[in-house]
Amino acid sequence: MEFITGKERGQYYIGCLDDSIDENNPVRFVDAYVSQLNVTALGFQNSTPQETGRPAYSPKDLLKLYIYGYLNRVRSSRGLEKECYRNIEVIWLINGLRPDHKTIARFRQINPKALKEVFRDFVRLCMRLELMGKELIAVDGSKFKAWNSKDRNYTKRKLDDRISRIEGKIAEYLEELDKLDEAAKSESQPKSEKNGKNLEAVISILTERKAVFEEYRERVSGGEETQVSLTDPDSRLMKTKDGMAVCLNIQTAVDSKNKLLVEFEVGNQAQDKNLMSPMAKKASEILETEHMIIVADNGYDSVSDVAQVLAGNNTPVVAGGDYEFWYPAAEEEAEEVTDYDETIARSVYWSDRNVYICPMGKFLYPSYYVKSKHIAKYANTRECSCCTKKCTKMKYYYAERRMNLSEFSKEYDASPVPLKKIRVLQNKEVAAQRKCIVEHPFGTIKRDMGIEYLPLRTIPKAEGELSLAFLAFNIKRALNIVGIQNLLAVLT
Repeated sequence: MEFITGKERGQYYIGCLDDSIDENNPVRFVDAYVSQLNVTALGFQNSTPQETGRPAYSPKDLLKLYIYGYLNRVRSSRGLEKECYRNIEVIWLINGLRPDHKTIARFRQINPKALKEVFRDFVRLCMRLELMGKELIAVDGSKFKAWNSKDRNYTKRKLDDRISRIEGKIAEYLEELDKLDEAAKSESQPKSEKNGKNLEAVISILTERKAVFEEYRERVSGGEETQVSLTDPDSRLMKTKDGMAVCLNIQTAVDSKNKLLVEFEVGNQAQDKNLMSPMAKKASEILETEHMIIVADNGYDSVSDVAQVLAGNNTPVVAGGDYEFWYPAAEEEAEEVTDYDETIARSVYWSDRNVYICPMGKFLYPSYYVKSKHIAKYANTRECSCCTKKCTKMKYYYAERRMNLSEFSKEYDASPVPLKKIRVLQNKEVAAQRKCIVEHPFGTIKRDMGIEYLPLRTIPKAEGELSLAFLAFNIKRALNIVGIQNLLAVLT
């Protein structure tokens, strides 16, 4: 018997491109979903055709191309350009268009806010499908490598070391020049002009380099910056499981029902402290719910953060922590401040008034700011001097908070405020569910989708790229849970 043979390449035949795409192919949902978006309302640039000049590509076609790429581990503009020529699914999706890689890359760079709105729009679609439980939200952060090497990142310690080494080299070369001058004066050795000029050129280069490093050190010492990154100015040196790397810290809020991402935030804070309450607030806003349980790991161990979550009418659960503190309350909820538990009571930061509440329920006001460490200190020496409980071995109790100088203000409202005592105990059953909820998206995005680093520089552009990544993750989850036909039915 003969082998199965295909069609003759030179033979004409009648066919339809649409027949090549199966009705359950995910690319059909991508096409239908993006086609019904109002790209002008979402804020995409060039969303309306110009009256003159060469016609531009529609933002919808480029958005379809990017979503398809992130669903299939292709996120580089050159890789997507190749797919436009050889991939039948892409040819069907964008109707045979062939934009070049510069056009593709520029679309992602200039539309970061609009891409974030598309991500939120799909979250709202998932809410209509009742894929969000709106009861338990897990918050976690992960480090993504930025497009900045460690050699182009400088801390104050690193700059001090570099400047010290340069000064040592300059001193050595100056000493060598002095020796050459002395040798030139001697009759036994001829003057070497060539060596002298070479040394002077090297000293000039080192002096210029020292001036640059001193400028960086001044920025780190005197300003609000703690590090200087040259390639991506927003990235920071952070500790990861593989050692130190220049990264951005990505915070996510994940719904427990179907492990779908609700919200995310890109930042450069190395630690996760004080980041739970902002994520809880944003998750509550987008899910349009008044009360949820917010669970996080012990990296979010901050009593002020826990208090802010409670103030937002949510229940905080931090693995490994019990909390007891005083917090502002309504008149009818106020308690007399008499009890004090030295083992677990801690000070609480009240962001609305820029004050701390000490373990005894007294207000600590802004005292002074340490520029070199970017730390604000709060104290109330009058109350501490007559307090019967000594919280520390020091004469007065100080509360410290790391913040930028622009955030520090000595303005506050000194009017009396009623307080109530709050005790938050760890819910071990809820804390045990945290890993299963929030670690799953990060693992899928980094390993399955191949997104372990961020090629775009600065936080806004990185947020635009991650909007595409998290959107693709949510689309994959929704397709697996609901099915393409049910999703298409919602769009019609």
